[in-house]
Amino acid sequence: MTSVERVVAVLAVDGVVGFDLSVPCQVFGMAADAGERPRYEIRVCALRPGPMATAEQFGAFSFHPSWGSDALGQAHTIVVPGYEGFLDEPPEDAVAALRSAAKSGVRIASVCTGAFLLAASGLLDGGRATTHWRYAAELARRHPAVEVDPAVLFVDNGQVLTSAGVASGLDMCLHLVSRDYGASAAAATARRLVMPLQRGGGQAQYLDHEPPPSEGASAGLQPTLEWMEANLDRPLGLKDIARQAGLSVRSLNRHFREQVGTTPLQWLLRARVHRAQRLLETTDLAVDRVAERSGFGSAATLRHHFSRVVETSPQSYRRAFSLTTASDD
Repeated sequence: MTSVERVVAVLAVDGVVGFDLSVPCQVFGMAADAGERPRYEIRVCALRPGPMATAEQFGAFSFHPSWGSDALGQAHTIVVPGYEGFLDEPPEDAVAALRSAAKSGVRIASVCTGAFLLAASGLLDGGRATTHWRYAAELARRHPAVEVDPAVLFVDNGQVLTSAGVASGLDMCLHLVSRDYGASAAAATARRLVMPLQRGGGQAQYLDHEPPPSEGASAGLQPTLEWMEANLDRPLGLKDIARQAGLSVRSLNRHFREQVGTTPLQWLLRARVHRAQRLLETTDLAVDRVAERSGFGSAATLRHHFSRVVETSPQSYRRAFSLTTASDD
């Protein structure tokens, strides 16, 4: 291969998600200079010899990584894709390899649930991170030293980056190309990939909002979560929620952190935004009525919180996702 300035090592663990594995290979592989010379060398690495298989859920296929663990320490960037066993005990050899690479100054990034492996390695402690919104609360519960943001596409902490689900890995990798070679290089790479210019990390995931769980870690708060969901249009404060739960405000906050991975008011805000999303998608109610029914009180308050969480306005969201003909907002 032509000599390049930067080596990207993609760490494949058992049950790696095939799409997540291919994203950094595709993005960095398409990055080339004006003379069409590759800017990166991509090395798919495994910590043990022999064939591997991708996640069965997404159509398993076998592959043979060409590189071993030694390539991780030689890399400029390591990318950790999502993998199907992310809720199990993390592979100790992968944890040790990532810690060693981080100590030597290697830049490390994760795609989707690969963030769980970074968190298990201690690389996310004391910082902000993201993962697929479905698993953000679990990441926060398991790793309280990590500030988990379930809404953004990716988080760049300098040496360590995390991205959310599926396609957000494309955005993060393009962002890294921009960091390494500038915005024009990232734009050229995006054109080669036949995709729009990368969205910023603060762009929100178009996340769904899971209903209150009926079992598992959050079951103790289930009645309270259901009550909050049923009363989103009412003005609810911490004392109201604590009274409903039969807890002090301090205990309520602690239980929410431990069981849900966020605070009561943050959960309430997300639930109200979700209610507004559904109303914008399925009704032709004016924005002020959507605000009332989702508990924001006024259109101005709705616009403020909606834009901060979803990173677009209610009107723009309705135009993109409405299932009915909307009235003038």
